[in-house]
Amino acid sequence: MAALVEAAAAADFPAEIVLVISNRADAGGLARAAAFGIPTLVIDSKPFGRDRAAFEEVLQSALDQHGIELICLGGFMRLFTAEFVQRWYGRMLNIHPSLLPSFPGLEPQAQALRAGVKISGATVHFVIPETDAGPILMQGAVAVRDDDTPQTLAERILAIEHRIYPAALRLVAGGQIRIEGELCKTVGGSDSGASLISPAVR
Repeated sequence: MAALVEAAAAADFPAEIVLVISNRADAGGLARAAAFGIPTLVIDSKPFGRDRAAFEEVLQSALDQHGIELICLGGFMRLFTAEFVQRWYGRMLNIHPSLLPSFPGLEPQAQALRAGVKISGATVHFVIPETDAGPILMQGAVAVRDDDTPQTLAERILAIEHRIYPAALRLVAGGQIRIEGELCKTVGGSDSGASLISPAVR
């Protein structure tokens, strides 16, 4: 969230962060958002229990009141109903600390280490009803080290998350992304020419 807020402060950034919502009053992001002068709102999910639709009705009302056009999820662990997701299809982003479709769900860094992959990373994707799925917008990768723990790998992936989430939001808000079926395409194409090989080869 802080990375998005800081990026959006640039004069040429095509989106404005106008509201930070949490379903937990103790979320650290609320104080950080307030420090940036951004309005915050807590919609406690506990009173709603398993009634996700009732929670989403209150959430949607808040989104409408503030004129929200795009949602960026970050550390939001509550599942949405298919109806809510469909309403926001193409306008709700999420970030996950793995190179999806590999290692969805909980503890993706530990999953990556158990699988013995040599490269891991983070994925920004459009949200669909299935968890950690949807058209992939942007990915960033890091090499996995032999001595990595889930914690050390998570720290390096987090640094990548802070780079790609603002970049992905810039593309969406700037109208440079189109969804074709289950695929996400960059208008004008994208060819960074960069490669990451791990272990490094000479």
